[in-house]
Amino acid sequence: MKIAILSPVAWRTPPEHYGPWEQMASNVAEGLVQHGWDVTLFATGNSHTAGTLKAICATGYEEDKTRDAKVMECMHISYLMEQAADYAIIHNHFDFLPLTYSRLINTPMVTTIHGFSSEKIIPVYKRYNDINHYVSISNSDRHPELDYAGTVYNGIDPAGFDYCETPEDYLLFFGRLHPHKGAHDAITLAKKTGHRLIIAGIIQDEGYYNEKIKPYVDGEQIRYIGPAGPKERNTLLGKAKALLHPIYFEEPFGLSVAEAMMCGTPVIAYRRGSMPELIINGETGYLVNDLHEAAEKINTLPEISRAACRMWAIEQFSMQKMVKDYVRIYESLNLL
Repeated sequence: MKIAILSPVAWRTPPEHYGPWEQMASNVAEGLVQHGWDVTLFATGNSHTAGTLKAICATGYEEDKTRDAKVMECMHISYLMEQAADYAIIHNHFDFLPLTYSRLINTPMVTTIHGFSSEKIIPVYKRYNDINHYVSISNSDRHPELDYAGTVYNGIDPAGFDYCETPEDYLLFFGRLHPHKGAHDAITLAKKTGHRLIIAGIIQDEGYYNEKIKPYVDGEQIRYIGPAGPKERNTLLGKAKALLHPIYFEEPFGLSVAEAMMCGTPVIAYRRGSMPELIINGETGYLVNDLHEAAEKINTLPEISRAACRMWAIEQFSMQKMVKDYVRIYESLNLL
């Protein structure tokens, strides 16, 4: 069975630090290879896969700012579509633009919707509702006007995340620095409870960082260490007392939440978006409504079993489970 996995070209696949869509495209590709599938990954030329790599773009446009994003996207998507007849299935992780080719090719397309950047893109999804097979990454992220083949939670490789039974005494914020992610609330929580806080992630909004984050970074109680690659991420997540996830938007899936629990680290998150699907309240972390509730729960973190966090993450958010769920969807659609 030959399948083409279409990854974005903002970052390398898998990414070196940030790039959640690229990471999931990689995990699906590598998981299918392990299951004996003939996989071709369409990604940037500096990407890595155990399958076959095909690329028309050397590096990601977020990694090389001299490149034009729209030109790269058009070149990349059309490069696959011109070879569509060579594959039994195209699994699209590139959002809505590849959908516009779906009536021009005979190869069925499965599209994982990694979130909606705006309601303005919904008409494209609606137009190709009848010919595409949409998969949501959480039940909370389903749009009422679209049809879905199923929900498949993002999966990560347990081998890349070491279980840590005994944490150090610091809290962690791990994510992009943008108002939606709420790093400023993580700082407030750390100060309110007298904890050290480590902040890791790319600066996506310079104004927000300069106004809400940088003035409070003192290198002692509040540290900002920049983006963290896989090895550093594993250590940071595993040794944290808790991951703070005070989001200000309806997040479709919190990858760092699953990664933290995979290390045995509980998560304190605002009760928004997919968080009630990812976290068992009182067992793998806490779902809270505001800063006051979050501060109270920090004091009860020792009541959370870190072993239970790890077990839940393996059961629900492993790469192996994700791949099996996707194969089940391919089968249910009679694509095999």
